[in-house]
Amino acid sequence: MPAARKPARTLFGPVGPATALAGLVLAVALLWAVMPGLFATHDPYLSVPGQQLSPPSAANFFGTDAIGRDLYSRVVHGSVHSLSGALVATLVGLVAGSALGLLSGAIGGVVDEIAMRFVDVLLSIPGLLLALSIIILLGFGTFNASIAVGASAVAAFARLMRSEVIRVRRSDYVEAAVGSGGTLVTVLWRHVLPNSLTSVIAFSALQFGSAILTLSTLSFLGYGAPPPTPEWGLLVSEGRNYVATAWWLTAAPGIVVVIVVLAANQLSKSIRGQS
Repeated sequence: MPAARKPARTLFGPVGPATALAGLVLAVALLWAVMPGLFATHDPYLSVPGQQLSPPSAANFFGTDAIGRDLYSRVVHGSVHSLSGALVATLVGLVAGSALGLLSGAIGGVVDEIAMRFVDVLLSIPGLLLALSIIILLGFGTFNASIAVGASAVAAFARLMRSEVIRVRRSDYVEAAVGSGGTLVTVLWRHVLPNSLTSVIAFSALQFGSAILTLSTLSFLGYGAPPPTPEWGLLVSEGRNYVATAWWLTAAPGIVVVIVVLAANQLSKSIRGQS
């Protein structure tokens, strides 16, 4: 009997059905955000008289809202706001947190103590509460909400990066690089940082999904994009008064959010399996 073929391995580990499906979901969501006009079937801002609160049909895949706008088209066009906001939030947390964790783990001593006490303070504050506090200082809007969500994730990235740097810097090849005369910056850039990033990248995928949820929550509460912007959280908020009579107004965007977040979590799991 011929031996069973092993699944192909990539940066994301074994490409199983779940990982492939997650990649497909994220690819579709990305295409929605980049080229919404190719997927939307109607103008997301155009209300059609006489078609208010129409249920899902062949003409309107997700039904219509209270003023006759096509919900599917609004979800498609809303992906650019939700995904770009989550990307900005993830990049803020990744860059700032990784830089803090890298310096803390590499230098140690007093720098490490001060940085970790700062991280402990941030971790003691609930992420949503911290994001709300920052939004109040910066003002409402998708970009400010993204910065706030990213700032609330800095501590988690810093703690993870520090632990990875401490693990890597004790390796033989790092000690050999230092012993051969390598400067601190050179050793960090060429040896420590590249070998510390796998877990951080996996956490970034997880944080991307978490950022989508947090941004949707902030928009639902009224701290994100203002109406009539078709942001996913705002779409759920607009439909909450019609749950009994038009369930699709909250169900459709809510299911899209859940599916995209689950896909990001699966991608993170696959990356962690490779590390």
